[in-house]
Amino acid sequence: MGSDDRHLSRAGCGGRLTMAEVINLRMARKARDRREKAQIASANRAKFGATAQDKALLDADRQRTARQLDGHRLDQHGEDA
Repeated sequence: MGSDDRHLSRAGCGGRLTMAEVINLRMARKARDRREKAQIASANRAKFGATAQDKALLDADRQRTARQLDGHRLDQHGEDA
């Protein structure tokens, strides 16, 4: 067993020496980059985004508040006095 020992693994084969799994480095880098971008996107969605349901609730609340304010508005033309 010479300098090629670093490429051999005993894991998962009952103790027998086997070759390590060959991977395409370009594909591994791209997969890593996709995972990192997905993690950043998830954080940004949580930080800046709102779901459609949240937006609808906020809009409904704004409309309800506007109706309440309009309903309590005093007439400025003096018609009621």
